[in-house]
Amino acid sequence: MRIVFHGENAASFSHGFAELLEAPAEISVLPDVLSDAGRATYAQADVIVATKFDASLPVPAGLKLFHVPGAGYDAVDLAALPPATTVCNCFGHEQAIAEYVMSALLARNIPLAAADADLRKGQWTWWAGAPERVHGEIAGTTIGLLGFGHIGKAIAARAKAFEMKVVVANRSKVATSELVDQSFTLDQLDAFWGSADAIVVSVPFTDETKGIVGADAFAGMRKNAVVINVGRGPTIDEAALYDALKQDKIGGAIIDTWYQYPGPGRANPQPSALPFHELSNLVMTPHMSGWTTGTIRRRQQTIADNVGRRLKGLDCVNVVRQGRIAP
Repeated sequence: MRIVFHGENAASFSHGFAELLEAPAEISVLPDVLSDAGRATYAQADVIVATKFDASLPVPAGLKLFHVPGAGYDAVDLAALPPATTVCNCFGHEQAIAEYVMSALLARNIPLAAADADLRKGQWTWWAGAPERVHGEIAGTTIGLLGFGHIGKAIAARAKAFEMKVVVANRSKVATSELVDQSFTLDQLDAFWGSADAIVVSVPFTDETKGIVGADAFAGMRKNAVVINVGRGPTIDEAALYDALKQDKIGGAIIDTWYQYPGPGRANPQPSALPFHELSNLVMTPHMSGWTTGTIRRRQQTIADNVGRRLKGLDCVNVVRQGRIAP
């Protein structure tokens, strides 16, 4: 069995991977840009772990499984893969992203770093006992979840542990429960935008969700609302987000997913053509929310399990496209 990890992202899951397999395998780790030798190795693979596939890459005729080591597969041209190839993706990042969201909300309310810095200078800025020194809390506030998949559910569980109210906007109606206080469908977004103190965007990027958070959304949000994007950058309209922050139409934003990324000839670009980095009411992070040791460990196990299932002729989990299984 020949397994190829293609690209820097996929290579992160190769360490210790052989120990998770039931049968021996020939494992190759290839860079994003393939040499002639790399292309030959790629073309002979039985299993490929990678974030992308397009017409520029060799077509492995015997490919049984193409496994994306993440949730998003928009960079995979499914039609270009052999019909017999099963395509799967991974989750296992919802725990990490939920912790990122909660830590971001807590940081906005509990000024640990500022209090520490001030006290080291002898300044008791946040000392208890006077109203002018009070800081906030998230208990009793409302979090709005745009999208209620793996990530939304994980955030809701943690938000409830902090005594927050949870409202949800989702393509399909979500029943109220111990986790959800109120639910909207996507045709009720006008009512959803103003229902929460924090709006978390975790919907996948599709034609339907491109720019789903736009100027109308920001106009409908509470004045103190904070927007958190852990989905895909373009689900929030770039210009509308910049304008809302620049004009103080909302309270702020924490943005982890962006509009421009590093790539060939572009090692360290700003994440947008607009000067978000000049804004003081924005926390910027480099698409890191789901990238933890736990995420890698969980996704490795999912990929290894699917390799075993596919080679045994069993159904895989997280199937994006089912390939033909030879008798």
